[in-house]
This record gives sequence, structure tokens and C-alpha cells, in this order.
Amino acid sequence: MVALTGVVLGRVYAGGLLPRLVIGAAVGSVLVSLAARRLPSWLVAPLSVAAMAGFTAWSLKLSADAAGLPGSLTEVAADAARNGIPRLLTAMIPVEPTPDTVLVPLVAAWLAGLAGAEVALRAGRVLLGCLPPALLYAGALYVVGPNADPAIWPTVAFAAVAAVGLAVPSKGPGPSGPDPTDGLAPRVRAAVRVRLAATTAAGLVVVVGLAALLGPVVAGRVDDRPVDPRRYVEPPQVESLDENPLIRISGWALNPQQKLLDVTTRRPGAPAPVPTPAGSPGPASGTRPSGGASPGGSAAPGSGDGPGSGDGGRSVRIRLAVLSDYDGVTWRVGATYRNAGRILPAAEPAPGATVETVRQEITVADLSGRLLPAVATPREVSGARVAYDPQTGTLIRPEGLTPGLRYTVTSAAERPDDNLLGMADVPAGDEVARVVRVADGVPDPVRRLAAQLAEDNGAPYARAAAIEQFLAEHYRMVADAPSGHAYPNLGFFLFGPRNAGGQRGTSEQFAAAFALLGRLTGLPTRVVVGFRATGDGPVRAGDAYAWPEVLFSGLGWVPFDPLPRPDDEPRPVEEDFRPTPEDPPPSEVPEPTPEPTATPPAQAAPGGPVDSGGLSTPVLVGGGTAGLLLVVGAVLAVLVALRRARSRARLSTGDPGRRIAGAWRELTDALRLAGRPVGGELSATEVAERARAALAEDRAGRPRSDAETGPGRAGAGPTPDPTPSVDELAVLLNQVAFAPGSAGEAHADRAVAVATDFTTALRAARPLWRRLLWSAHPGPLRWPR
Repeated sequence: MVALTGVVLGRVYAGGLLPRLVIGAAVGSVLVSLAARRLPSWLVAPLSVAAMAGFTAWSLKLSADAAGLPGSLTEVAADAARNGIPRLLTAMIPVEPTPDTVLVPLVAAWLAGLAGAEVALRAGRVLLGCLPPALLYAGALYVVGPNADPAIWPTVAFAAVAAVGLAVPSKGPGPSGPDPTDGLAPRVRAAVRVRLAATTAAGLVVVVGLAALLGPVVAGRVDDRPVDPRRYVEPPQVESLDENPLIRISGWALNPQQKLLDVTTRRPGAPAPVPTPAGSPGPASGTRPSGGASPGGSAAPGSGDGPGSGDGGRSVRIRLAVLSDYDGVTWRVGATYRNAGRILPAAEPAPGATVETVRQEITVADLSGRLLPAVATPREVSGARVAYDPQTGTLIRPEGLTPGLRYTVTSAAERPDDNLLGMADVPAGDEVARVVRVADGVPDPVRRLAAQLAEDNGAPYARAAAIEQFLAEHYRMVADAPSGHAYPNLGFFLFGPRNAGGQRGTSEQFAAAFALLGRLTGLPTRVVVGFRATGDGPVRAGDAYAWPEVLFSGLGWVPFDPLPRPDDEPRPVEEDFRPTPEDPPPSEVPEPTPEPTATPPAQAAPGGPVDSGGLSTPVLVGGGTAGLLLVVGAVLAVLVALRRARSRARLSTGDPGRRIAGAWRELTDALRLAGRPVGGELSATEVAERARAALAEDRAGRPRSDAETGPGRAGAGPTPDPTPSVDELAVLLNQVAFAPGSAGEAHADRAVAVATDFTTALRAARPLWRRLLWSAHPGPLRWPR
């Protein structure tokens, strides 16, 4: 029964070492009690504990050698005794059998075997002797929790072994021989037997009743998810310096010769790079000739570097930290680290990705903190005890880095298929809400820049490449720029005057600006801090830099490089960014009605009028004006016809889902025509709130006309307000997006009616000249979707 506990625990351990050790502890504890059953009871416990100490020491030595841990047996045992329980409950699944993760199960198994054997063998209480193994087994199930499949067969075997133990006749001390009631009088013997039968029947009734009452309750808990005790134990934490290592970039840039690491890199079985034709643009650099330059040279194929990293050298990116959370002030790591052994959990590579094994031996010099540098994505670490965050693939050393620390990391460097990037989409939903969230307070110029960069780039990769190219072409990389990546810092970096220190920064500002602009355009982004290592040798502070990454569906996180080339002169931002006045924005400026150009009146010649023999000036002016009016009228008529055809196609054709989406586009176009555009980062509910506010503000600034109240409605009260129905249209749009096929024709008709009523009400709130221009405005025909 104790040995089956090892089988249950072994389901969350790597390899089969722990089950074998627990089985050894179970057999050893029971054999010691069996061999010493004739000795006094007070002598058995010390003898068994001494045997347990020897077996535990041998097991700790065996597990330490298997895990490759340095240090003497005394140091290993002392560390395991101090940290055994917390490391067991914070270790990553699967748990590597190291001294600190096997000590507690071994001691518990030995003590349970000792207690059970003494009670069952020495006292003859077999049922009571099953209690210590049962408690141990229950504790093992609780520790495993939801981290493994239900232990059905081990539990059945546990119950079967207990039943067999109870069924086997006891050899212990106790009454034996013939029936003890044989010597009694017949009447007394009959009374005793009746009493025994009644007692047995009562016990049977109690057992059956408890089974009937508790059976359904136990059966109803079968499908419940067990509680994970690991949630009650706080995993290793990083210090504030490691929570935001992005602020260290500027300090490292001012001391570029400071030695942080010594690195030796090996690439067993590295794939050959794919040659790129000379002069052809790299797939990740947009219109940039072959990707942006970055500190330390270009990235090697298969090094885990993606777009913009280049392929010219055999350098590699070493990651220090991945920052996914941004609150408008600070980028933070926000990772949950779990104690891990040498072997880390493996992840399936993206389809078509090139995976290269990179093995590095790293020696720490002046690098401080707890974050442990490694190439993405680490698979095996030896020489240092680590904690690991599988979501970001980053490592920490809970004890902190010390000069001279040497460890070896084997990583699976993954490079996505560049040919798939142009067509790749980005994920959405709650799973990526953390990496698309934008805190309140984004400066308006930053929002307008993001909208401009996304305006002509519909595909996610095209948007990312446009942001990368814009930053690389318009800003300067300097080493003495002050640290900071809050909204005001990024606003000054993007739009501050050059003569005052604006439009220049370190990789901190470039990466943070890319990530913010990407999120404003709907891209899941994060910032990574690390180093560029070229060949073997020291990694210095000047090799440290930050880069952004974008998450693509099916491809994973792809790095970009918005840093400029050292020899490129940045263009002024004003050449490509269209700044606009606050009131109204550019998309809100209505196109003025074309006015006929009149020919200036002819001036009389000094010698009097000259008869040219042709048409008179009034005739020419009148004919030209009439022709121009005809052309303008024809253009306006064509625009009106195209607009009506577009609206009719949206609202009347297609399935209900398509009509509801068309009604939503009519509503957003109406907001844009009214000078109230909405950004692509807003949800449907937020757009509905903006729509209600827009109509309320417009109506508050102007009294209703007869066209709004309608003929014959004088004294009948105001018309019903259509804005509450906008929320209904937002609900229908979300229903179509998250439950395709669930909307019917009645829903589509309702969506069309809501969009039509809202557009009519919004148009009626415009000035007269804008109402006349509304139907002929060419914007809805050219605005991107």
C-alpha cells in the first residue's frame, strides 16, 4: 500500500527514479519491523529510524548525481531539509527527482510503513494498521491534484490490497481454538449467538446506510476538478530591478565596456542558411533593404531571431526578460516562476518553423539580479538551480546571480517560416487580452500616428512592418538618451523637437514605441530585453538592447527590429506624419462643395474695346460656368449612386450575418461622416457608447427642426430617441462574431432598421450644407475596411 503511493506521485515526476525510491522505502520500513518483531517495542522505532537515515542519505546522493548537482552530501542534505516542502509545492510539472523534491516523499513513506507495520504485525490490528498508508495515499492524491490524470487503477489496487490484508487470517496473539461458547449452557449459548447475530446485522445496516448516503456524494465529485495545493504557496519572486529590466538599458549604454557575461556557443547539427538573392528585400523588413541593423550585428538563421534581425552573421539573441504588462508608465515582467530541474517542459514548434539546437556555456561576470540569460527557448539547464516561466520562456536563479557562476543552457531556437508571415493573422480573445491592453491616457498624436500607419496596411504583418520601417527611418539611435518609456516619454521621443532632444533615444524607446503603436493597431505585442552575442567571448554592456515581438497565429512570437542603420540620416517626422488640428481631425473635415471658378472681368484696353471677331466674353463665361456645373452635377450624381449601391449591397444582400456586419459599417461610416471617427482598437460596446454620446452632443448644440419632428407632429412631443438601439446593434454584431450562424433574418432586419434610424438622426443634426453633402461624400467608398 505504501509502494502504491510512489506510483501515484510518480505521475508528476520526470522519469522513474522517485517511484523506485518510494518502493524501496516501503519495503525497507516493513522488513525492518518484520525482522525486529521479537524485540521490545521501544527498540524498534530507533532501529527503523537509523535504517531510514541510511536509506535516505543513499537516495539523496543518488538523486543528486542523477541531477548533476554540485556540492557535498552534507550540503545537499541540509539544503533539501530546509527547502524540501516549498520546493516540492512550487516545482514545475514534471518535477525532476532532486534531493529537495524526493526527501519529503521518502521520509513520509518510511514513517507510514513503520507505523502501519507495527500496528498490524505487533498489535494484530490490521484495519487500524491500514490507516497510515491510507493517509499517505490521500496526501499523495492531494499533492498531485489536477496536474495528472485520475489515478483510477492505483486506487483500485490500493483498495484490493487492503481487502486482501483484512481477509488473510491474523497470526498475531489472540484467542484461538474451538468455539468459546461450547462450554456454556444451551440457553446462554443461544443468547450469546443471538446477540452476536444482532450486532453483526446492526453493523451491516450501518455500513449499508453509510454507503447509500455517501455513495452519491462521492460519485458526484468524480467529475470535479481537484484543488491544486500549489496555489497556496507563493512561487519564487523577482526583485523590482528584475521586474522592469528595461530601465537598465540606458545605464548599460553609458558603460558599453562593462563585462557582463562570458559566452561559449555551440550549434550541433545547425541547419544551413537559405541564401537570399542580392538586393532583394528581406521578408521581415517591409521596404527596408534587408532588415534593420541592430547592436552586435545581425542574427543567424535558426537563432530564434525573426524579422528585421538580418541573416548576415552567426550572432544570436540571448534573452534576459520578457515584458508583457504595460500600464502607461512601466513595462513589467509579470511572470510566474516555478522551480524546475534540468529538463524543462517542451513545446511544439510552429508549423514550418526551423528549429536549431543551441548549446551555450555562460559564466556570469558583472551581471546582477536574479534573471538568468538564455537563448529562447531553453530546454535543459545544468550547473544552476533555476525557476522557469513557461509562458515567456524566461529563467531566474532564486538565490541571485553571483560572479563566477557557470551554467550550461541547451535551447531550441525557433525561426518561423518567413513565407507565411505576410498571410498570418493575429489571435484575439481573452487569451491575448494581456498583450493587447492599452492603458488610458495615450496622447492623441500617438493615436493619430498609429491610425495613419494602419490606414494603408490591412494585414497584421503589413502593419507591424510599417511601424518598424517608420521608426527606423525617422529617429536616431543614441547612447546618452535618458531612460523612460511612460506615455509622456514616448510622446516626446516621437514628436519632440530635435533641437531639444526629441526624436532620439536608446533601444528602450524604440522597442517601447513599437509595442505601444502595435497595440493601438490591434497587434499583440511585448518587449524583450537581452543581449546580442557574436561568437565566443565576453558579452558587454554595449551588447544589451531591447526589441519588440508580435504574436502571430500559428507562428508564435516573431521579433522585429525598429532600430535605424548607423549610417542612415533620419528623415524629419513631419515629412511623413500628417499632424492635424485638434478641431476637427483630418477625417472629420468635410469636403467643400466645389465652387465654379469665374473668369475675372476683362479690363478695358487703353485704346478702347477691340473686336476679336469671336464669341463675346459673357457667352464664354456663361458657357464655361454651365459646363462646369454639368460636370460637377454629374460627379455628384455618380457619387450618390455609388453610395446608395454600396449601402444597398450592405443592407440587403447576403446572409443575416453579412447584413448585420453591413449595418455596423453603415453606422461607423455615419460617425466618420459626422466628424466622430472611432478607432479600430475599440470594442463594439465602446463604439455604441461613443455613438450615443455623439448624437446627444450634436442635439444639445442645436434645436430640432421640422424635418426631425416630422409634419403634423407639433405638440405631439419629441420623436423616440434611436440611440438606445445602438446597443442592440452592438449585441447583434458580437453575436455574429462569436456565434456564427446564430442570427436570423429578423435580427438582420432589426440591425438594418437601427443603422438606418441612427444614420438619419445623425445626419439631421448636421448643418444644412453638410446634410446636402452627406450622400455625395466619397469617403465611404475609399475608406479601408
